[in-house]
Amino acid sequence: METRKRYYDTMLKEHLSSLRQMAFVSGPRQVGKTTSCRNLAGHYLNWDNTDDRSLIVKGPAAISERIGLNTLSNSKPTALFDELHKFGKWKQFLKGFFDTYADHVNVLVTGSSRMDVYRRGGDSLMGRYFLYHMHPFSIAEVAYQNLPDPDKIIRRRKQINEDDFSALWNHGGYPEPFLKRDKRFSHRWQNLRLQQLLREDVRDLTQIHQLDQLELLVRLLLERSSHQLIYSNLANEIQVSVDTIRRWTATLCNLHLGFLVRPWFKNVARSLRKEPKWFLRDWSAIDDPGDKAETFVACHLLKAVEGWNDMGFGNFQLNYLRDRNQREVDFVVIKDKKPWFLVEAKSSEKTMSPSLKFFQEQIKSPLAFQVVVEADYVDADCFSPQNRPIIVPAKTFLSQLL
Repeated sequence: METRKRYYDTMLKEHLSSLRQMAFVSGPRQVGKTTSCRNLAGHYLNWDNTDDRSLIVKGPAAISERIGLNTLSNSKPTALFDELHKFGKWKQFLKGFFDTYADHVNVLVTGSSRMDVYRRGGDSLMGRYFLYHMHPFSIAEVAYQNLPDPDKIIRRRKQINEDDFSALWNHGGYPEPFLKRDKRFSHRWQNLRLQQLLREDVRDLTQIHQLDQLELLVRLLLERSSHQLIYSNLANEIQVSVDTIRRWTATLCNLHLGFLVRPWFKNVARSLRKEPKWFLRDWSAIDDPGDKAETFVACHLLKAVEGWNDMGFGNFQLNYLRDRNQREVDFVVIKDKKPWFLVEAKSSEKTMSPSLKFFQEQIKSPLAFQVVVEADYVDADCFSPQNRPIIVPAKTFLSQLL
């Protein structure tokens, strides 16, 4: 099967060459974390391998001996710990290993659960690592594998070929289905990934025992990508408490089935009392064209926002806008606490949404876009200064992100 270089390869290589901190790489199952990291690591230890597990539980000294840190070398080795978060004492182990050997070894750590959730209640590893979020392929990553310029993070527009765009749209951005481009394979891959998430990740990483009811929640969420989550309605349908629905939804986000986009207000406390919108991480199996288009754009925007944050380009967040009169804009990207650009995602609609102009004027956003998935590529800069909403092709707009 074809393989493709990823911009994460460049990002992690830059990290290893310039920073002493460990690199934590978090992302969904089968998104390519291990592949990218193994290309950079000379030593690989996988918690799921019983021999490696036995070595890890012996402690840092045993790992040091395995890697050969007590032997003179003309280069600094790189060690990769894969799925280490499944080890109950993984933070304690890494703290001891890093504090003892940080000057002698580079460390990569991967996990399919969101490793950043362990920050709650204090982080004993604070200052010892940087976190990187790995996402599936996007239009921009098909077009570019280098890192953006820190002084101009919006890329120059670039057209990808139609076969690549069709593969992204129909098979999703996860490497195997995207590169294989076979409908039957994609269906089997999607089913297997969902089963592994429900039966393995939930079992290994959570305390949830009501698996039948959790699976019912997942079935409902698979049909509701790009919609607001009304927790009380879901609780009634599944016959559990609202708090349980909130916890289970948070768990499914941590396991990368989907993610939440919350409404933005200048008063942050107000936004926490409003219902979020739910999006799947894999848009390829969504039937409704409008829901699929909005999810496709949402995944691209989240990848850009998290990537810009990971690389230290600023403080970015992804939200949406909605007022009491039911006016809504799908997304607003916030940069350093100020609105940067608005996005309304459409499958084929070419009539401008009136909400874009209304909210652009209300919040003083410099840019506002109606992004149309089925529109043909236009060789023009979407981010050139403009004081009004404009309709742009997804093929152009998304190529300028990450």
